[in-house]
Amino acid sequence: MYRVVLDTNVYISALLRGRKPEIILRLSSPPFKRYDLFVSQAIFDEIDRVLREKFNWLPKDIDLEKSRIADWADVVKPTKQVSVIPPDRDDSDNRILECAVKVRADYIVSGDSHLLDLKEYEGIKIIPPAQFLKLLEK
Repeated sequence: MYRVVLDTNVYISALLRGRKPEIILRLSSPPFKRYDLFVSQAIFDEIDRVLREKFNWLPKDIDLEKSRIADWADVVKPTKQVSVIPPDRDDSDNRILECAVKVRADYIVSGDSHLLDLKEYEGIKIIPPAQFLKLLEK
């Protein structure tokens, strides 16, 4: 089974817009479980910040969604700090890489060009949601 870290933008898209990101998130949960999902507190913090600041979600609604994700995912504590993406571009992308390195992920799924441009980091493939869904269909 694949070891996967989802970028914050995949979570946000899954929660707000549905479509492919929602399918991807759902495929991490029972009874559909097609891959092992990993998340860190830093990723949860970014989800919280984006939903609160950009989409005016209430804290109780954010907590409910984060709790649901935590039920499906393994929450890990990265131990290695990564500074691949410059802070002026999007330092939060480094938190995604840190989580993926910690769990020796097979894939990072992202819609973010800063990460997708890397294509791979320490043997971890970085792919968009549509490509990940095709991979799960095999």
